[in-house]
Amino acid sequence: MKVVTIGKRLVPVEQVAFVEPFDPAANPEFKPEKEFKARLVLLNRDIVLTEQTVQEFATEHELHLFAEDSVAVNRAIPFRVETFEPTESFNPAKPYKTRLKWKDFAGGEQSKLLLTVPDTVISELLEAKAEMVRTPKRPSKKPGRGRNGSRRMEAFRG
Repeated sequence: MKVVTIGKRLVPVEQVAFVEPFDPAANPEFKPEKEFKARLVLLNRDIVLTEQTVQEFATEHELHLFAEDSVAVNRAIPFRVETFEPTESFNPAKPYKTRLKWKDFAGGEQSKLLLTVPDTVISELLEAKAEMVRTPKRPSKKPGRGRNGSRRMEAFRG
């Protein structure tokens, strides 16, 4: 398990659902001592602020970055993808196209709206999953070693 230390908090990277830019102007009463640049949303719905940018955090901890949204998602989490269309009662200022959904620890459904089109989100998530599955090649066995290459077996092979 990979753990990242943010301030005094230890956070398993496996519990990070997504990372998004942090905008200090969005909450003028909040006056932190540090210059936070990104906000981590954990599977238990806790929020952790970091001084790294979304891109820096994603690169360092191998999260998948949706460049158009400046949002990184954890490749290990099973996400569902839906198209998003504004309604009369919910019409955000940004032209969101996709709703990314996942389950939190309590089994509740969580979501994040993205500007990236659904087809791109799906293909990038599938590529990210495929990259996770690929394992590095094992080092080749030395001749005369191991189960299939024991010295005793070599004598019978001729």
